[in-house]
Amino acid sequence: MLRSLALVLLLANGVYFAWGNGHLLPYGFGPAQQSEPQRLAQQIQPDAIQLLSAKEFKRIEDQVKAEQEHKECLEAGPLDEDQSNTLRKVLADALPADAWQINDVPISARWIIYMGKYASADVLTKKRAEVTALNVKTESLENATLEPGFSLGGFESKAEADAALARLGNKVHTARVVQERAAAVVYQVKLPAVNAAQQAKLAAVRDALGSKPLHACN
Repeated sequence: MLRSLALVLLLANGVYFAWGNGHLLPYGFGPAQQSEPQRLAQQIQPDAIQLLSAKEFKRIEDQVKAEQEHKECLEAGPLDEDQSNTLRKVLADALPADAWQINDVPISARWIIYMGKYASADVLTKKRAEVTALNVKTESLENATLEPGFSLGGFESKAEADAALARLGNKVHTARVVQERAAAVVYQVKLPAVNAAQQAKLAAVRDALGSKPLHACN
């Protein structure tokens, strides 16, 4: 009896061993196969671990802090060519080369239907009131050399301005088309990511900008 029991247990152990190691899979018996290659990819790879020196660790730590630091985008303009040349020198001394940029901004010509020049501010006010009473919209001038006067509209070409004046007909007898601004290139300074340390160096930049204040980027 004991011999038979021992034989059964030995046979059962042999069958379990064969089942557990997949030897019976060709016959349809065996444990469920699990294949999760992503787990292998997630395993720590000792050969990929790199020891950093104290200097390298400090550099990476400073870099992470700099990336997390609050930064502000500032810009100013438009500037003429002389202002932009002066500002380039100031920026080069105050900030790293990758902390600022000065961009060209093309400005198209502008033609206006012009009323003026008038002898005094009183005459200007009177004429403007007369034109407004005719339901004609008036605009202030951008070119100070045309003052005292006002505009009845701005256009990108003389032909457009002439056509608009013709549509006004006899409402404004003394209006004429003049070029208020020639085509030109102006400049815009941009500081894309100013941090706290760089803010302290902007006094000279603001002085060079004069009446063109730095403001938040649009």
